[in-house]
Amino acid sequence: MQDPEDLTDADDATDAPETEATADAADVPDADDATGWPEWASFVDSHGYLSWLDVRVESLEEGRAILAIDHDEEFENPVGSDGYDPIHGGIVATLIDTASAFALRSTFDDPSGAGLTTTDLNVSYLRPATGDLRAEAEVVRAGKTSGVTQVSVTGADGEAAVGRTTYRLFRSGGGESAGDR
Repeated sequence: MQDPEDLTDADDATDAPETEATADAADVPDADDATGWPEWASFVDSHGYLSWLDVRVESLEEGRAILAIDHDEEFENPVGSDGYDPIHGGIVATLIDTASAFALRSTFDDPSGAGLTTTDLNVSYLRPATGDLRAEAEVVRAGKTSGVTQVSVTGADGEAAVGRTTYRLFRSGGGESAGDR
């Protein structure tokens, strides 16, 4: 279950023309402006599991989110193979679920008022997940009360998993909150 936390839009717009230097700088996201929602870092920091994974948001725009984690031996299943052992499937599933939640939050008029909870999580593992992992989530549909996403997780050896999520959305003004279930 995704806990609604304060995520607010930040006004990071600038009227300065883009130069080659600013275009290069835009390719490397900074935690404070990679998403337009600098509060994502405090959301991750306040969530014990996501904080332990050191999840970072690489990109967040309406209907789309890219999250990543760096390889850590503590995430591996100890199968005794040469090189990296594969990352535990639960961590891959967490990336799918969390990237989906961020992508869906981006569809709310007021992300800080966003309430949502996972109602279905489907993960298809395609190959062992190794190395650094990157999850790309895209909203398929974000309606009044439910949302669906599709996600791809890639690692050092290519696409490791794909997933689809369904969420119950609690939009402000709807008369129902996440606590009213």
